[in-house]
Amino acid sequence: MIHTPGHASWLNQVEIFFSIIQKKVVSPNDLARLDQLSGILLAFADRYNQTARPFNWKYTAADLARLLDQITAHENPASLPQAA
Repeated sequence: MIHTPGHASWLNQVEIFFSIIQKKVVSPNDLARLDQLSGILLAFADRYNQTARPFNWKYTAADLARLLDQITAHENPASLPQAA
């Protein structure tokens, strides 16, 4: 089993992109026809592709290592160092 953080969106860039579309395209518009939505989505995708930059991930490999150490310690208390 692989444990991922509760904020696992960092694993799925498509989920992040869809979230951006929801916030910037779908929610603020009240469209009566599907072809209107299609046109707005295509225009947004064209503009986004011209200005897009990589996401600045804040969850590091060290964060993951600490999480895995905590999970291991929780699942196997015998692996913890004994106090003298």
